[in-house]
Amino acid sequence: MKHIRLFTSTIVILLFSILISGCSGATAEIQPKKIITVATVHPEQHPIYQGLLEFQDYIHENLGDKYEVKIFSNGVIGDNPEVLELLQMDSLDLAVVSGSNMELYADEYKIFAIPYLFNDEESFREIMNNDEFTKLVYESTADKGIKGTTWFANGVNNFYSKDKIEKPEDMKGMKVRVQPSDINVAMVEGFEAASVMLAYGEIYTAIQNNVIDAATNPEMALADMRHGEVANYYSRTEHQIFTDVFVTNAKFIDSLSKKEKQYFNEGFKISTEVANEAWDNRISEAIIEAEEMGIEFVEVDKKPFMEMQEPVREKILESNPVLQPLFDKVQELQSQ
Repeated sequence: MKHIRLFTSTIVILLFSILISGCSGATAEIQPKKIITVATVHPEQHPIYQGLLEFQDYIHENLGDKYEVKIFSNGVIGDNPEVLELLQMDSLDLAVVSGSNMELYADEYKIFAIPYLFNDEESFREIMNNDEFTKLVYESTADKGIKGTTWFANGVNNFYSKDKIEKPEDMKGMKVRVQPSDINVAMVEGFEAASVMLAYGEIYTAIQNNVIDAATNPEMALADMRHGEVANYYSRTEHQIFTDVFVTNAKFIDSLSKKEKQYFNEGFKISTEVANEAWDNRISEAIIEAEEMGIEFVEVDKKPFMEMQEPVREKILESNPVLQPLFDKVQELQSQ
């Protein structure tokens, strides 16, 4: 089934390219524009899509005589694993994917799953704007034909549940939903809880029917997925901070002239600024909506939670040596 979807996605792009070529044939004397394809699973109302629109406008404004950016939203090209394969096949130019999807291509991307890596969200954003750190991550997949260009805020993960979580001991024995990841499983077990792997769309009914006791997501899940209707408490443990990544086909980005690269790099930066501002606004709205549903937001002392995760963090670094330099760089930057 996966290969059928991938084949279908490839055909969509090829047909679109043929259509564009056919239209330009009538005016053969005019050099046709190169179509830049951008894929994302996010819908058009998502903050990241707003950032992509700004990127599109910037490229059209400055390089519109040579390039036309086409954005494919809502996963119409395929899910994250599929679009990454299309990037490798040179059938796609750019894509926005979850950083966790990039773990299959380079262990360096596992750095974001380490619990309590960043002091807080402000620290996370400062480090993600530090080229010295991000280059180590973005270039790690270059040999796979993919390069990172910029990042997007994907929220701070906190635990929410029917029962109040104020201290780590409250999680003992809880069944907690996690995404498929050895690190996520280790993190939950570090709190003496049980991990349950479920799809994002199954969380609502799983909490409702006591299949799980808790889940971990940014505040947006409470409102957009209505999880605030079945959970009672949202505890600000801030145990993980994730990112989406704007990635490019390596051959495409390397083929650009120095001047063109400057425009594209500025466009990537603008897309991040716009998307992150829109994300922050949406989070603020989601908190208000969740409070109206009856959710109680719980401020916790993070220190005991962090202490319980220290052995987990040490084990992760021991089993993934490539992460140690990245971890050290984060600590160095945070100490400054």
